[in-house]
Amino acid sequence: MKYILLLTSVMLFSSVASPLFAQQDSFIKDYLERLESSRKYSILVAETMPEDKYDFRASPESMTFAENLMHIGYAMDWHSQSLLGGRESRDWKTDTIFKVANKSKEEMTVTINKTFDETIKLIKQFDTTQFDDELDYFGLNRTKRQIFLLLADHITHHRGQMLVYMRLNGLVPPRYVLFQ
Repeated sequence: MKYILLLTSVMLFSSVASPLFAQQDSFIKDYLERLESSRKYSILVAETMPEDKYDFRASPESMTFAENLMHIGYAMDWHSQSLLGGRESRDWKTDTIFKVANKSKEEMTVTINKTFDETIKLIKQFDTTQFDDELDYFGLNRTKRQIFLLLADHITHHRGQMLVYMRLNGLVPPRYVLFQ
């Protein structure tokens, strides 16, 4: 009798849990596809802007094109490695990896590409049972699932600013393709 009860419980749990885990795995698969597209487009934007325009800013209080690019990298690192991965956050004031400093366009592009690599690696290994774990996000409770969405929004936000900078410099940005 105990065996039948145990077997029934396992079968019932499997029938409920299996679709849930499949949905979560599907989310990761879809997210990775989107992130790879975002990488390609972001790198194309970075490569298309002439290096002598990397210090352009739309207004005195705006970040430069280069600062937007490196800010994408810093925030991607923070959202993925620190919030999702649990690594201690980099200190923006002392960090040199994501500071523009005297970096060339090529060095910045390599840094962003490497950060996408590290983010994608972490997401491929992400334990989807943690999706509902909550974190403090600037004083708000946010789930790790929401952190995934915030990361994608943040990349798009700053890349959009970079596209405007290109237009303000008389350049035609790379053609937008769906799912970026």
